[in-house]
Amino acid sequence: MDDVFSFIGNAFGEFIRFIVDGLTGFFSGLDEAAGSFMQGLSDSLGIPITLISLLVLALGLWLLWKGVAALLRGAFIVMLIWWLLGVTVLSWLIN
Repeated sequence: MDDVFSFIGNAFGEFIRFIVDGLTGFFSGLDEAAGSFMQGLSDSLGIPITLISLLVLALGLWLLWKGVAALLRGAFIVMLIWWLLGVTVLSWLIN
């Protein structure tokens, strides 16, 4: 009787180990992919990988997106204002 429960416990433990090893491999690969993406982005733009620079980049891209939304609405003056603000913010960041 002990052999049956020992076998079930061993099989269940191996199953859990298989799941944990698979998830560990997945998340380490995801981490490497995100790190490579951020390194390539920062190299191409000439910016350091810091939280502040990434927030400023996101702000500049958001301002440009607001300009595109204004263009789709037909508000050309507002579009120019959003694009001017977005380009100004991004020019402060990009070397």
